[in-house]
Amino acid sequence: MFDTGTTTFMLLATSLVMLMTPGLAFFYGGLACKRNILGVMIQSFVSLGITTILWWAFGYSLCFSGGEGAIIGNFDKAFLNGVGLDSMYSPDKRFPELVFISYQMMFAIITPALITGAFANRVTFKAYILFLIVWQILVYYPFVHMVWGGGLLAEWGVLDFAGGIVVHATAGAAALASVFYVGKRRNRDSKPNSIPLVAVGTGLLWFGWYGFNAGSELSVNGITAMAFLNTDIAASVAAITWLAIEWVRTDQKKPTFIGLLTGSIAGLATITPAAGYVTINTAVLIGVIAAIGCYIAVKIKDRFQWDDALDVWGVHGVGGVLGTLMLGLFATKAVNANGADGLFYGDSSFLFKQVVAIIFSSVYAFGFTYGMLWLINKITPVKVSVEDEEMGLDAALHGETARDSY
Repeated sequence: MFDTGTTTFMLLATSLVMLMTPGLAFFYGGLACKRNILGVMIQSFVSLGITTILWWAFGYSLCFSGGEGAIIGNFDKAFLNGVGLDSMYSPDKRFPELVFISYQMMFAIITPALITGAFANRVTFKAYILFLIVWQILVYYPFVHMVWGGGLLAEWGVLDFAGGIVVHATAGAAALASVFYVGKRRNRDSKPNSIPLVAVGTGLLWFGWYGFNAGSELSVNGITAMAFLNTDIAASVAAITWLAIEWVRTDQKKPTFIGLLTGSIAGLATITPAAGYVTINTAVLIGVIAAIGCYIAVKIKDRFQWDDALDVWGVHGVGGVLGTLMLGLFATKAVNANGADGLFYGDSSFLFKQVVAIIFSSVYAFGFTYGMLWLINKITPVKVSVEDEEMGLDAALHGETARDSY
């Protein structure tokens, strides 16, 4: 009944995407200052628990049950009602629906965790828990349904192979809104506490991203292989391009390890929406554009003094937007017959749809996030006290420290 090979591959892809959340925790934990390592890491790990419970209770149902052409689904599959051992995902993709539920759950886990790097060192844990729950229900779930669940944007013809709109554009816009709401850190000059830890996190994210992108084909075929290779090429090109830019443009005229690592993440985020719809040569171009575009975005953030502590908007948000635009320009049915032809392949209307989807998702995520934080602040303080910020969130909020002494 089930295709054993496809089922095995999808279980592997699911495991890879799960690994990205601990990878993100290590990445952010290394970038954070030494008094806030655990405070930022626990925000990623707690999503593993809370999001899993929400996904089982009603998240999967709202995203992938009913609601054809709508903004959100229904509760028909709440608590996984009707999903049995023999339930198949679809007649042509012959693996258990339980595997698809697990795979998509890993996306739901990491998406709100991405946002946490923007407000590192400044948000109370109680407020974050409320944020984690409400944001994914009212931002993430609707966009999953609209793009991947047969909803409004899918019916209109919008494409997003693995999360440029659904994951990165929404998370990036939410990160920027969070920065505007919570304001600046008292000490913005803190340096990464452990660049090796950032490197470990980057390696786990890069490794997991193969499941994130190649797994999104939900099958094992040439497009799966193309998405896998496009992912690696874009990340590699972006990493080297960012390294070269910093080498030439920074005052010290030296190549930095942080620059190389950040560039790779920018490339991974940017190729995500296009990985299974574009050629390998386009992936090379996307890698270059990712590095240049995200580097400029980080510099714009610095110029305007937006305190996005770990560059979530500049790397993930701008990367997702650029990748979605590149998809509108360079998608071709010669790669994926189920995709579309972009502007350079004769269809300007597809680019228009992608642009509208970017604007819609970014504006909604930004506006909702800002308003939601305002409401949460009426229930419990969002921003930590001056004393707790000075002490560091590890000790102040969690009663722990990452090291025995500093």
